[in-house]
Amino acid sequence: MQAAATTAVKDFRDAPGGRVLRIDPLMLLATLGLIAASIYIIGSATQDDRPGEGNYFLYRQAAYAGVGFVLMLLMTRFDYSRLREWKLGIYGLLIGSILLVSAAGVSARGSRRAIALPFFSFQPSELGKLLLVVALAGFLVDRFRRLNDRETTSRIVLLAVIPAMLVIAQPDLGSGFVYLAILVAVMFVAGTPWTHFAALGGLTAAAIVLVLIAAPAVGVEVLKPYQKDRLTAFLNPGENQGKEAYQINQSLTAIGSGGKTGRGDEATQTKLDFLPEHHTDFVFSVVGEEFGFVGAALVLSLFALLIWRALRTLTIAKNFYGALVAGGITAMLMFEVFVNVGMTIGIMPITGIPLPLVSYGGSSVITTLMAIGLLQSIHAQARETAAVKRL
Repeated sequence: MQAAATTAVKDFRDAPGGRVLRIDPLMLLATLGLIAASIYIIGSATQDDRPGEGNYFLYRQAAYAGVGFVLMLLMTRFDYSRLREWKLGIYGLLIGSILLVSAAGVSARGSRRAIALPFFSFQPSELGKLLLVVALAGFLVDRFRRLNDRETTSRIVLLAVIPAMLVIAQPDLGSGFVYLAILVAVMFVAGTPWTHFAALGGLTAAAIVLVLIAAPAVGVEVLKPYQKDRLTAFLNPGENQGKEAYQINQSLTAIGSGGKTGRGDEATQTKLDFLPEHHTDFVFSVVGEEFGFVGAALVLSLFALLIWRALRTLTIAKNFYGALVAGGITAMLMFEVFVNVGMTIGIMPITGIPLPLVSYGGSSVITTLMAIGLLQSIHAQARETAAVKRL
């Protein structure tokens, strides 16, 4: 009976209609909506950025989304549980790709974060976010019976802190913070005792004091001056006249001037280039100025839908590994959205974290779509397992 039920489910899964039904339609709707919004917003915001090539960024963003969407569909059909067996290789790829930037990376604006490829610059720290999720989940599953041990917590923290520090040294402060957010989320889903979180919180506070206060007092600069400015300028942008405060003030002006329905083609902060990085870090400010409260609410609603479905996937995962992977990906999305939107409205520091699926950039868009593909795989296999039990 069980064998017949399994065969029936397999036939359903492999049928053309079954493949379509495997995809969470609401998650797909949110994904497509954000991609469409990104292409339209970037096309509008960058029309005058390259004389004679008004659609340069639009076409490239559409191409990134197309490649990422194909990879998302492939990941949907992939058995995510196999990634647990490859955790050592995946972690090695994570560390190796980050180190490769030091040897073969290209410098831009004082940072060495990307590797130049024929069609775009590949940023390993972006793909590293997804690699870290699947690797940490695999290591935690292997120590399932010892999750409450301090040794387990110490090992997992070390596995995440090493790539985070390597990325921060590039310097890429934002991606390093995302790595640490992934670490906290995966440990939380795994059921790490609160006492371990309290100890880690104390160590984090001590590290902040050391980096921002103690080390500079004795002449040791751990962070570059502009990085410290980014972390502190948002506290009082009106009095700070540095570049970072300028960015925050221009962003607040752009969003405030959008009103209820936006300024459209009269969005002067965007069209006249007062708003810096308007297609990457501050793309949400463009949404606020050009499309107003209505446009901003629509984009945030799509993110809310996406994160809700990701959390739903976490709760129905067929195994512990799937729940950990879903939790890590969900945390990655939530953290990036919160920090990016927060820095545009002046409640979070400027860290260079992109707005998932909306900010311009091949590495970010493709990695995010691959992560959503993994969520779809977890969701689909959970439904198949439920179907077997019903039969």
